[in-house]
Amino acid sequence: MNEFVSPIKYINAPAQDVYAKLSDWNNLAQVAPLLPSDKVQDFQYDADSCSFQVNAMGVGKIALRIIDREPFKTIKISSEASPIAFTLWIQIKEKDAVSCYIKLTLRADIPFMLKAMVSKPLQDGMDKIAETLAHLPY
Repeated sequence: MNEFVSPIKYINAPAQDVYAKLSDWNNLAQVAPLLPSDKVQDFQYDADSCSFQVNAMGVGKIALRIIDREPFKTIKISSEASPIAFTLWIQIKEKDAVSCYIKLTLRADIPFMLKAMVSKPLQDGMDKIAETLAHLPY
């Protein structure tokens, strides 16, 4: 099992607001316009799941589902369709009543032959996702 961890990001919003936004994927409507349309297509979502087509590095279709929620603290996401099985945790840590921190952790079953090729893009992706989440309006 390989692990990729984002940098810890500060968010100037209460942990409850951040959790409410990120734990309901109907809120992804705000993120969809930020996705590069040449690389991500067929973006669909509901409260608990999302799917999309990635046109980069032969990735193909990705489908994700929220499998566990711990209010104001953790959102656990699992891949349902992906070239590599993975689990993603979004951790939210309250700083004070009006701000918090987030950190993303991805654990993936990467075949040995692919590890060297996909590790850097996965880490870069985790960093970009954390940065994007830190700048969403909450």
